[in-house]
Amino acid sequence: MANLKEVRIRIASVTSTQQITKAMKMVSAAKLKRATNAIVQLRPYANKLREILADVSASVEGSNSPYTVDREPNKVLIIVVSSNRGLAGAFNANAIKTANNLVAEKYADQLRKGDVSIITVGKKGYDFYAKKPAYNIIANHSDLFGALNFENTSKITEFVMEQFKEGNFDRVEVVYNQFRNAAVQILTSEQILPLLPTEDTLSTKEKTAEVDYIIEPSKEKIIEELIPKAIKIQLYKAILDSHASEHGARMTAMDKATDNAGDLLKALKLSYNQARQAAITTELTEIVSGAAALSNG
Repeated sequence: MANLKEVRIRIASVTSTQQITKAMKMVSAAKLKRATNAIVQLRPYANKLREILADVSASVEGSNSPYTVDREPNKVLIIVVSSNRGLAGAFNANAIKTANNLVAEKYADQLRKGDVSIITVGKKGYDFYAKKPAYNIIANHSDLFGALNFENTSKITEFVMEQFKEGNFDRVEVVYNQFRNAAVQILTSEQILPLLPTEDTLSTKEKTAEVDYIIEPSKEKIIEELIPKAIKIQLYKAILDSHASEHGARMTAMDKATDNAGDLLKALKLSYNQARQAAITTELTEIVSGAAALSNG
C-alpha cells in the first residue's frame, strides 16, 4: 500500500504540473500574437528605410558620417539579447552560445586583452556574463521588456552610438534570435556599427539610376539624418525579433512539456492500476488461505 500511496502522490504532482504548463502555453500564445504583430509591422518600414538609404547614398561620393568609419576592431562591443525568464527551451542558451562563438571566431585576440565589452538585454544573459571576468559588462537592460518601445530602445542605441563616435569601441555587433514562426528561431549576429554597405545595398547601388528622389534640403543632409535612424531601427528590430522568438520558444516548450506530462500520467496510472491489482490479489489470496486453514482446523 505504501507503493500505491507514492504513485498517487506522483500522479497528483504531474497533474498539477500539466495544468501549469497548459496555462503557461496559453499565456505565451497570447503574448506571441502581440509580439508577432509588432515585428511584422516594423519589418517593411525597416527594409524600406534601408533601401532608401542605399539609393540616396549611392549618388553621393563618400560619407562624412562618424558612424560609417571602418576602423581596426581593437575594442569590440557585443549586445546580447536574451530574456528575463526561463522555461523557454534552449532559447537563452543558444543566444549566449552564439555570442561566445562569435567572440571566439572573430575577436579572440581582443578577448585575451580584455577589450571585449558586453551589453545585455535580458536577465538570463546578464546572469551568465556576470560570472565571466573575461568580459566587461558595461550595461544591463533587463527592465526594457517591461516597457518595450522605440523610445526606450533608442536610449540604448544613442549611448552605443556616442561611445562609437568617441572611439571607445571600434565595432558593435548584436546577437539575437530572429523570429520566423512559433517553432523556428534563427540565431543571428549583425554588425550595427560601423554601418557598412551590405550585398543588398551594393546591388541596389547598381540600379540606382532607376530611382530618382526629390530631396530637400540636400542628399548629404538626408543621409546624415537617415544613418542614425537606420541604426536605431536595426537594434529595435533585433529586440522585437528576440521578444517574439522568446514567446514562440516558450509556447513550444510548454506544449511539449504538457504532452510529456500526459505520457507520464498514462504510465503512472498504468503502474497504479497494476500495483492496485497486485494488492487486491494478495488480499484475496490471504483471505482464501485463512478460510481454508479455518475449515481444515
